[in-house]
Amino acid sequence: MKSKKIFFENLYKSNILITNKFKKRYLDFIKSGNYILSGNVKKFEKNFSNYIGTRYCAGVGNGLDALTISLKSLNLPIGSEVIVASNVYVACVIAIFNANLKPVLVDPDILTYNLNPNEIEKNISKKTKAILAVHLYGKPCDMKSLNNICKNYKLFLIEDCAQSHGASFENKITGSFGDFGCFSFYPTKNLGALGDGGAINCNNKFFDTKVRKLRNYGSIKRYHNEILGYNSRLDEIQAAFLDVKLKHLEKINNHKINLAQIYDQNLNNKFIKPVKQKNIKDVYYIYNIRHPERNRLKKFLKKNLIDVDIHYPTPLYRQPCFRDFFKNRFPISEEIHDTTLSLPISVAHKKSDILKVIKILNSF
Repeated sequence: MKSKKIFFENLYKSNILITNKFKKRYLDFIKSGNYILSGNVKKFEKNFSNYIGTRYCAGVGNGLDALTISLKSLNLPIGSEVIVASNVYVACVIAIFNANLKPVLVDPDILTYNLNPNEIEKNISKKTKAILAVHLYGKPCDMKSLNNICKNYKLFLIEDCAQSHGASFENKITGSFGDFGCFSFYPTKNLGALGDGGAINCNNKFFDTKVRKLRNYGSIKRYHNEILGYNSRLDEIQAAFLDVKLKHLEKINNHKINLAQIYDQNLNNKFIKPVKQKNIKDVYYIYNIRHPERNRLKKFLKKNLIDVDIHYPTPLYRQPCFRDFFKNRFPISEEIHDTTLSLPISVAHKKSDILKVIKILNSF
């Protein structure tokens, strides 16, 4: 009998229950005739702000725009410095450049892969105005330390929560700590849409108003454009789908947490597994392992019909678009990028799928 392939992600299977429940909302949307920044967006913004624990939420076109618009809302002097980990996704640094600011890269913590507070303080200068904290793979950063640093040095704090929907640090959900919580609803996320989408959460009315202007041509009143803005509005269809899916987010997260526990308990210790921390709820957008022979391991898994991915194979500072901006190398980032491997852990996977992956991994 031919062995069944274990997929890395199957969005149809992951979303089938939600899409069935979404059908009525979709038909209601079509009948409404209101297709831009209307009832579905407003309803989702309210429900998502309540879920995260912030006063405000503004839906935007995607996660990159969420970061860019948040940074632009701060109205910082051109060239102000923003500290960010050197192993994050390229969008974080693109957003900083798009806001006419300067990214300052620092090596992450080798255990958590997130910002290392000690490295932050070493790199603070007179031009430093903000910290961009990326909750990588669904693991919250050390928000207590980051909040203390921002308070001591009078810095803004932006959270990139693209991978951490529902993750928490000391029982407080990511996206509610900083001046802004920036979200992506890219389809593979734990709270994923049927296309692109994003949101900006905050507790400051002035910032929320600024965000709403920037996302809509600099306007909150029709044909009255106060500032130079963007066209970055969360789509009504995506908002309707996300609002239905939001009710299932805890179930989705708990399913992935349970699969992660199976990996933790059964995977051989020759693989470096995600570190577990007290008072931190990791929602495992990615279950990553590390191994010194990652590339050979990936080929071995492919040969055995196990689909995996790498987040991320190339450090952002080595990307061609940044060749003129970054000269330094970051040894901890290099080690992470050279050894990390992302294993199947979607809501569509069953315990039997994960046990099969583990059996093959342990035989490597």
